[in-house]
Amino acid sequence: MPGFEIFGAEEKKEIMDVLDTGVLFRYEFAEQRKGVYKVRSFEEKFAAYCGAGHAQAVTSGTTALKVALTVLGVGPGDEVITQGFTFVATWEAIFDTGAVPVFTEVDETLNMDPADLEKKITPKTKCIIPVHMMGAPARIEEIKAIADKHGIPVLEDTAQAAGASLNGKKLGTFGACGTFSFDAVKTMTTGEGGMVITDDEQLWRKMSEFQDHGHDHAQNPGGRGGEGRSFIGLNFRMMELQGAIGLAQLAKLDSEIIAPQKKNKAAMKAAVAKLPGVTFREVLDPAGDNATFLAFFLPDAATAQKVNGVLGENGAGAVYFAVNTWHYYPKWEHLLAGSTLAASGWPFSGPDGKRRVVYDPNVLPQSAAIMGRLLVYQVPVKLTDARLAQISSAIEKAAAAIL
Repeated sequence: MPGFEIFGAEEKKEIMDVLDTGVLFRYEFAEQRKGVYKVRSFEEKFAAYCGAGHAQAVTSGTTALKVALTVLGVGPGDEVITQGFTFVATWEAIFDTGAVPVFTEVDETLNMDPADLEKKITPKTKCIIPVHMMGAPARIEEIKAIADKHGIPVLEDTAQAAGASLNGKKLGTFGACGTFSFDAVKTMTTGEGGMVITDDEQLWRKMSEFQDHGHDHAQNPGGRGGEGRSFIGLNFRMMELQGAIGLAQLAKLDSEIIAPQKKNKAAMKAAVAKLPGVTFREVLDPAGDNATFLAFFLPDAATAQKVNGVLGENGAGAVYFAVNTWHYYPKWEHLLAGSTLAASGWPFSGPDGKRRVVYDPNVLPQSAAIMGRLLVYQVPVKLTDARLAQISSAIEKAAAAIL
């Protein structure tokens, strides 16, 4: 699944363009850089690829969420709803704004359940973050309709779904903003890096300033303008080397990453289909799936664990997210325990020392039932015949074990 599988001459050429100028900073040094602005070009091309009006590059998918939440005005006293199956970065960013994360159930799309979302909305809800987990869309049209009814902005966490779409519209373009991650194991990668896209020019201007210490980019996104500052910011700037790699990876995304993943996913799915009682994740738009993962269900948790045991013994173990400590709510021990380095207990406790929020590991029973039956394979960009044969053989042995 990761873009690093196809690093080649294109990435090297883009990097050398930067090294030849000697300028790693994305702003200033106009004479020395001789027209080479890799981050700016990456932003423009990524926005065009997604069909968005604007894009702001940042240092990671996590900071993309932080920047987007900040420009949407989220802060202390607010609640932000997201889902209980996501990477920890989603709710870490929420806490970092001073807001409180609220978690919904997932359904068999493995994404936010709109019915549970409606139940979790309160007068404190200031943003909704559906996550397009594992390359396939959430029920974003339903979620957006619910959010619009309540006047709440939607921020799409599209970290794992670069290049994916729903009914011809790229994920990340349905809400007020969409965020992406380009870390070392993402579909397309810049090593570390992220992006926020939006059609709202005012939001984009705020992002551009906030991620650069509040600097007013009067000629944005070229120089650093007249140095006026209308609000405080932080440093989340992407550097030119990351932008260079991003340009090369983006050019390969459809033809050299997603296309072979779709082919490989189909081959792996045909093998998995031999398991008795197996069903597959609900993918709302198979044509728009970026095919980074193959998710499937067994009839019950005991069968899923037995099957995965046999798969593992034969060198083809799947990911069993029911015990995964990075992506699944009941396994986030530091969230459940309220663990923090702050002496005051922040963000779990307020300045007065009183606990703001307590998380119960048993509050998402629908998700628990789904996750218990779930097994997932990552889909590589490059799948050898030998590896496919190994997976197929392991699956046949697992099938025999549960007959």
